[in-house]
Amino acid sequence: MARVYVSSVIGAPVAKVWDRVRDFNALPRWHPRIQESRIEEGEPSDKIGCVRNFTVQNGDRIREKLLGLSDYDYFCTYAILESGMPLTDYVATLRLTPVTDGDRTFVEWSADFECAPENENDLVEGIGSNVFQAGFDALKRHFSG
Repeated sequence: MARVYVSSVIGAPVAKVWDRVRDFNALPRWHPRIQESRIEEGEPSDKIGCVRNFTVQNGDRIREKLLGLSDYDYFCTYAILESGMPLTDYVATLRLTPVTDGDRTFVEWSADFECAPENENDLVEGIGSNVFQAGFDALKRHFSG
């Protein structure tokens, strides 16, 4: 099983960062690599089991299912149902933790998945930098003013 883990600190209170990332359908609002997104079958975007269907910059479509969401613990867990990536059993969690020193937010994004050994390094690196770190960098820019 492959694992990706990226963490960072954002200079904003956890409630403000959570307000920006909480909506499972709002990736285009805060992630620079996402063009458009919709929740299938008109379900609420915070309903466990809802499916988001979105397009990335290169035109690829990805479908993901919401597995968990907590406004108390500030996390969102989801699984990829369909993508063009050569992987299976992908489950990821985006988690926020308050940093009381300076009223900042510790963010971590992790994913576990199966893939062929020859694809593992490229997938781990690509997801880590192009998805997770790119999202964190965009959030930092947003909250820096």
